[in-house]
Amino acid sequence: MATIDILGVRHAYDLTAPTTTSPVLVFVHGWLLSRHYWQPLTDRLTSNYQCLTYDLRGFGDSQSDGGYTGRSEPLNSCYTPAAYARDLELLLEKLDISSAWLVGHSLGGTIALWGASQLSDRIKGVVCINAGGGIYLKEEFERFRAVGKQLVKMRPRWLSNLPLADFVFARDSVAGSIGRSWGRQRLRDFVGAHPEAALGALLDSTTEAEIHLLPQIVSRLKQPVYFIAGTKDKIMEPKYVLHLASFHWMFQGSGENVLQLPDCGHLAMVEQPDAVANYLQNILKEHT
Repeated sequence: MATIDILGVRHAYDLTAPTTTSPVLVFVHGWLLSRHYWQPLTDRLTSNYQCLTYDLRGFGDSQSDGGYTGRSEPLNSCYTPAAYARDLELLLEKLDISSAWLVGHSLGGTIALWGASQLSDRIKGVVCINAGGGIYLKEEFERFRAVGKQLVKMRPRWLSNLPLADFVFARDSVAGSIGRSWGRQRLRDFVGAHPEAALGALLDSTTEAEIHLLPQIVSRLKQPVYFIAGTKDKIMEPKYVLHLASFHWMFQGSGENVLQLPDCGHLAMVEQPDAVANYLQNILKEHT
């Protein structure tokens, strides 16, 4: 793990060795997760592509003190997708990455789309995994935000030591258990996220205005954009992935830019890394 300062916050990242193939693959994780979930993919891709994984501000190891320890120091206070895309822009500048494909999971997919919009000269394409939306359903979003607030506020530090907690996290939001080692990682990331960032990223990305902006962002993108959906994803159902994808010029009426993975939940890169890696490689061969 290396670290770099972005607007006063220490960001943790891993950058694999350069290859003869361009561009760099940059991976953006989702809410209450971290860069670690990309390892199954980068293990399969680094022989051909240089890969950058990093922790979003306030998550994983990207915190002022290297991890949340009970203190509540602010972390720049703005947690919109556009603000996180600005963090990404500065990270790419500091690492001198001038040509990249963004691969984003869930909230990270939204950030990747914003990043492509803000950095059209630097970002050559986007792949969104378990990411979609663009439809604002008032009652559902209000319920989702209320539950999310409670999740953030009621995270006890001792949860990490609770017997079988990792077992529960290994089965949450996935089609089948992803193994207790991943359950432990999810538990650590859930408990360790900075409270301000955890709440801010949830609330700032799910306002009616933000939800309605997303299809507009997608419709304006000139770069290729692909989507991967899990047929058993209960967090981001395939119909919402298809809806957002339909605003992009590559959709062509039948979802030409969407891959649906059978028997897959909300963590496609961990649940079915071979299928996701193969899809990524085929996309990159087509566009490089």
